[in-house]
Amino acid sequence: MGGGDAGPEGAAAEQEAKRAAAAAYDYEADPRWADYWSNVLVPPHLAARPDVLAHFRRKFYQRFIDRDLVVEPMSTTGSTQPSRPDIRSSPSASSEGVRARNSGSSSRSAAPPPAAPQAGAANPLRFDARTIHFSVNAWVLVVAGLGMLPILPKHLADRACKLSLLGTVLSSGYSLYSTYGKPRELNMPAIQGWLQSVVGAKDFIHLMFSLLLVTSQLHLKIAALPVFCWALDHVARFLRRNFSRSSFYRGYLEEPCLWVETNNTTLSLLSSNAELALGFLLIISLFSWRRNFIQTFMYWNVLKMMYRAPVTSSYHQSAWAKIGRTVNPYIDRYAPFLQTPISMVQRWWLR
Repeated sequence: MGGGDAGPEGAAAEQEAKRAAAAAYDYEADPRWADYWSNVLVPPHLAARPDVLAHFRRKFYQRFIDRDLVVEPMSTTGSTQPSRPDIRSSPSASSEGVRARNSGSSSRSAAPPPAAPQAGAANPLRFDARTIHFSVNAWVLVVAGLGMLPILPKHLADRACKLSLLGTVLSSGYSLYSTYGKPRELNMPAIQGWLQSVVGAKDFIHLMFSLLLVTSQLHLKIAALPVFCWALDHVARFLRRNFSRSSFYRGYLEEPCLWVETNNTTLSLLSSNAELALGFLLIISLFSWRRNFIQTFMYWNVLKMMYRAPVTSSYHQSAWAKIGRTVNPYIDRYAPFLQTPISMVQRWWLR
């Protein structure tokens, strides 16, 4: 008997130690946490609760750090449970409940109000901050798709590309603010600390990409392709999480959203190739009258950031490896004098 009880006690102690390790983990220093939390869609009034944040941190810890950690499901009715034992344990409260059931229409008319917040909470069309964020991304998706259409007149396509970049600036800026807040103080040490915490985040990279191109005098349709891929991923995830019970979603949108989710790696590689192609086009533009050396240099610094950031490094490194396998044999055979400047650029790139 005693040996049989030791097993569950040991397992409970082990889980308690794992929960303590999960609580002590430095999530802010892990760039994967920022990406994970930005993809969790919960109502704002729940996202601010410490128990909700702790629950999703344990789920993150279970997924990326320790798969043996047992995460119990989060109760969504915890706020209504404490009032039930009081009603059962009090005789006077029980008699009042009986009188209330026998009182007729007055008690029936008082019953519906508590159910109203639950209906509002279950409504996927609630007009909260996350729905606004989704609406901006849906708008970016439509406008970027129009901007890439070859049949659209050039001035309309250019305007659509600019609007899609502007929408991405707003969407990424809001996501950064909701995830990281703002610097504690408006001085250089506080701003530098805040920048160090967001510099590897996906939304910060999207913000820098869009800010650089929305102010450019060049009108390149390929700039809308990464924006289109980012918005498509966000819209598909939001629809799958919030409209999975809708008959319209199941009939028309479920398969496209499932395709986006299963081909996320393909979309990320497509976006990375478009970002690199845009960098080379900016270098070519330096020989035109619309050249902008500062913008080109800053964009290549953004590409350097994408090469190192955990959320984009694997895709960019794969794209660069493919370029190297294609170009290096021709350089070695026909232009060996380029090896010295290329090695200098590589040292700057990897520094």
